[in-house]
Amino acid sequence: MRLILLLIALCLSLPASAAERMQRLGDLQVHYSAFNASYLQPQIANASGLVRSGKQGVLNISVLRGGTSSAANVSGTVKNVLGQGKTLTFIEQREGEFISYLAQFPITSREVLLFNLQVNGQRLDFNQELFPEP
Repeated sequence: MRLILLLIALCLSLPASAAERMQRLGDLQVHYSAFNASYLQPQIANASGLVRSGKQGVLNISVLRGGTSSAANVSGTVKNVLGQGKTLTFIEQREGEFISYLAQFPITSREVLLFNLQVNGQRLDFNQELFPEP
């Protein structure tokens, strides 16, 4: 439960550019946020198996069905505007009844990144500007 509370606190303390967003996909509510991994508290990074670095980003996905956290099949890619990209590898995190999916990706320069995701076979696309930190 501590990990979930820390992740929620992290999302609430992120800059507006990294704010959580939500999209409906059929009966699912998919909440997502992308942010620089340097925003992670060391204990959250360690507990989640993530690398805390100014040159790494984190994508956090959670899925609700009927207002309840739900397991999902999540996959996807992240690309820059030139089409250079990486397949995202998601790590499922469970804390009691709450489930989230985390993936890391490199941030090499200030740029708009295009996220193309599949959540239970449904497409979710968004873009977000991110930049490396020292």
